Amino acid sequence: MARDADFVARFHLAYTYKRSTGPVIGRFLTSLREGRLEGVRTASGEVLVPARAYDPRDGRATTDAWVDVGPEGTITTWTWIDAPAAGAPLDAPFAWALVRLDGADTPMLHAVRGPRAAIATGARVRAVFADHREGGIRDLSCFEVIP
Repeated sequence: MARDADFVARFHLAYTYKRSTGPVIGRFLTSLREGRLEGVRTASGEVLVPARAYDPRDGRATTDAWVDVGPEGTITTWTWIDAPAAGAPLDAPFAWALVRLDGADTPMLHAVRGPRAAIATGARVRAVFADHREGGIRDLSCFEVIP
C-alpha cells in the first residue's frame, strides 16, 4: 500500500487566452493610462468607481455617461500593513484603504502611502500615477495622504 508521501503528480496549468476587459472596464483602465480617473453613472444616477458594466445594487447595465472624478478623495476605512508581502503595490509599510474619490458615490480599494499616524478614516488623499503606464490598475500607483 502506497503512503501519501509516495504519491507525486506532475501537472501544468496554463491559460492560453487573454480576456477582454470590455468597453467599460477598458475605458476605465485607459483613463488610468492617461493619468485620469473616471467613473460611470448608473441608471439611478450614482457614479461607480472603479467603473463597472453593471450596477452591483440591481444588476442593471450602467449608462454611457462618464464622469471625471478625483484626483483627490477621502479614506472611508483602512487597515495598516507593516510588512508588505512580495507583489504588494508598495515595498514600504502602507495602508489598504477604501477611498471615495471626489465626485464618486462608491469607494475603491487601493494602497495609501503616508506616515502611519496620518492614515485615518476621513483623511484626504491624492492619486499618484506611475511614471510608466500600460493601461492596468497599477497605473494608479497609490494614493498619498494630503498634509
